[in-house]
Amino acid sequence: MELYEAIRKRKTTRDWQNKDVDIKTIKRIVDAGLKAPTHNHMREWEFIVLHTSEEKTKALKFIKEGVEQFKKENSFDSWPDKTIEQKMYKYAVPRQYDMLFNASYIIIPLFKGNSLKAESVDQLNAFASIWCVIENMLLATTAEGLGYSISVPIGKEGKNVCKELGVPDDYIMPVYIGIGYPDDNAPDMDQYKYSADEKIHFGKW
Repeated sequence: MELYEAIRKRKTTRDWQNKDVDIKTIKRIVDAGLKAPTHNHMREWEFIVLHTSEEKTKALKFIKEGVEQFKKENSFDSWPDKTIEQKMYKYAVPRQYDMLFNASYIIIPLFKGNSLKAESVDQLNAFASIWCVIENMLLATTAEGLGYSISVPIGKEGKNVCKELGVPDDYIMPVYIGIGYPDDNAPDMDQYKYSADEKIHFGKW
């Protein structure tokens, strides 16, 4: 798939086919991530790949607890769904666990760093680099004809997952990435669309 086509087609998947992805494809996707720019030239990134139900259950138990508690406290049927944001939120929130567990694979990227606290942008270089890695992986996933789901851990969730999976203390988890074959019957949710002409400011704001 040509690059600009992959960029146009890239979107989050939350419903999956019951079809497995070849591990060689997963490795190609991770390799694409490793080609991303790195702030210190060290590429201090690692990846945990989860495939079996047991592996996924172990890693996702914290997000499952959060989703189940949220469902107890909220009635999704009564949520408004008039705006694009409301429709997306109503569709996506109940699927935060399933969109990962039901994916063929889950990849957890990790970057070396002790804290996300910063007083200036340059102190977040390691965080910026891992998101370059993630974007490469999302585009590679799309180019492979696959779909992806992403979920950012909330609060202490990331640290709990890292501890559960034996990750060294000096590594941070920025996101879960589910990868699989999208369900052809899943709804195509609307998104806001803009052109460069609408967003570029020449010379000043």
